[in-house]
Amino acid sequence: MKSLWLAAVAACIVTPAHAAPPPASAFGRVPAVVDAAISPNGQRVAILGGTSEQRVISIATIDQPGLPILQLGEVEATRLRWAGDDNVIASIAFWHNAGPKQFYRIERHVTVTPQAKAIARFFENATTSQYLVGGQPIVGVTSGSPARVLVNDLAEGMGSDSMNTRMKRKGLENASVRAIWSIDPATGKGRIVERGDYDTVSWDVDLSGEARVRVDVDELTHKAAFYARAKGKSQWAQFWTQTSGGPEPHMLGYSEPEDAVYFEREGKLLRRRLADGVEEAVSDGGPSMGLIWDVHRNGVAGIATGAEKSAVQWLDPEVGAAHGVLSRAFKGRQVTLAGWSADRTRFMARVSSPAAPGGWYLYDRARKEVSPLGEEYPELKDATFGTTRWMTYKARDGLEIPAYVTRPPGAAPDARLPLIVLPHGGPAARDDYDFDYLAQFLATRGYVVLQPQFRGSAGFGDAFQEAGRGEWGGKVQTDLLDGVAALAAAGEIDASRVCIVGASFGGYSALSGVALHPDAYRCAASIAGIGDLGQFLSEEARLYGRASAGFEDLRGQLGASDGNKILAMSPARQVGAIKAPILLIHGDKDTVVLPSQSQLMADRLKAAGKPHELVMLADENHYLTRTATRTQALESIERFLAKNLPLN
Repeated sequence: MKSLWLAAVAACIVTPAHAAPPPASAFGRVPAVVDAAISPNGQRVAILGGTSEQRVISIATIDQPGLPILQLGEVEATRLRWAGDDNVIASIAFWHNAGPKQFYRIERHVTVTPQAKAIARFFENATTSQYLVGGQPIVGVTSGSPARVLVNDLAEGMGSDSMNTRMKRKGLENASVRAIWSIDPATGKGRIVERGDYDTVSWDVDLSGEARVRVDVDELTHKAAFYARAKGKSQWAQFWTQTSGGPEPHMLGYSEPEDAVYFEREGKLLRRRLADGVEEAVSDGGPSMGLIWDVHRNGVAGIATGAEKSAVQWLDPEVGAAHGVLSRAFKGRQVTLAGWSADRTRFMARVSSPAAPGGWYLYDRARKEVSPLGEEYPELKDATFGTTRWMTYKARDGLEIPAYVTRPPGAAPDARLPLIVLPHGGPAARDDYDFDYLAQFLATRGYVVLQPQFRGSAGFGDAFQEAGRGEWGGKVQTDLLDGVAALAAAGEIDASRVCIVGASFGGYSALSGVALHPDAYRCAASIAGIGDLGQFLSEEARLYGRASAGFEDLRGQLGASDGNKILAMSPARQVGAIKAPILLIHGDKDTVVLPSQSQLMADRLKAAGKPHELVMLADENHYLTRTATRTQALESIERFLAKNLPLN
């Protein structure tokens, strides 16, 4: 493995500029490195990457020649993790065809050896698992030898258990329940070691495989409850249940060294000891708070918070010291530790920034060496990107809205350039201090890009997120317009030349922008966006059931008790007001927002005689995980903007 001395790293991260921007295909390629994981003994690194047409898992053997490679083919592979030093667990997603235009994305796990040989699929001896739509969450890996993998999956129902009489009244006494399976990675066979009831959704486990924390969501009321079981105890004890009012905690995980559970409540990080139930404050928290875990000790290593970018309060000074070395070496970039060896001699990191595509590195602490493992966008290695800054502005009701603003490479500071508003998906999500292929693609085409973290975004506190409830077509949209006004007042953009582009909820915002504020934007491009909220609710009900917690939460987010409001917030119902041309892009295998949403929008626009274009991406899902179709989407957007938002 080729190494770089730490002193030379800074010289390696400066790249020359090219006059012409890279082609759409360079941005549209699916990252060449999706994930990487280091073995507990630090001797091997497994790397998941390749092209979307040929995903591969390679095993980099440190200080030894050879690079075993397993070719996976044209599949969606999502994550790697080690189970001991002898097995890599690869998570693979595929599509299940349940009928005409009915597709389900299913994720399963495969065991790969250090020689890059696939040897087993999980649940080889179970039949219930085949009925689980979606994924099989891995909740832990035991520390014993051989290691076993703990997976949250299905088990047969509990029949006449008296604690489930209310479920019997609904006729569900024979339904499947969640259970923890202990899987032998060498064979893929498993056994049930913990069975939940009909309300159980998840667990946290210790390194022996014993469940320590359990989360239940009542099937009838949709209220959550947390249970704990201290070491040495056999019975579960409830320590919190959701009520109609009051602050609700967010479970963050179980820490084994302290035999305690971490959770966030009212912006504070709290720790509750399981043995005596004592709660204590660990930190005042902050924006986008999250914990960094040491998987070898099953404990908390650090607390990450930050608005513009993540800052870490390291509780483990040894891990923190390694992060500090890398942060100084890659100054100006975000360094994220993606894992380390059990003895803390080797650390793996992902390094990126808004103007630097992600790169993966191995740090050998004893040798003081950094070794490159791979680049996510190798075709962009020598490109010049736009410059990104963090700003805040006031919404018209006084709420402070944060945002990222990216100006094109080489743009004069006083140039009033055309603007692309790029709202994120979710809406309970946020943009990060990271490389955004779509934002930089637009910036390299000569546009200023505004990414507002509008009300309803996650990571800025419960009150800020709650402020977006029922405001999808209301204050969320005016938050975007207030960002445009702030940039115009600062003289950074030409307010008469503004388009809006977005994916998923961002696609809904693009359509809402031109439908509800027809004079605000020159054009709109929606990728996998929602056109009709009423139809969206009906589709969710058909897929997941009207009694599901997810459906109930969506109704609350939309304010669905008011039918007139739903109609007023639905772009497909307001096409008569639209003046701007619209580009609709949708994957034909999207199971999150069905392609019928864009088709309906196109039909309504056509009937109203409004300019539009519909691009259906063949064999593509909600997240655009294929290089060819992602590139097709970017090329369509580039042509659309060149026509409707010219630079001059």
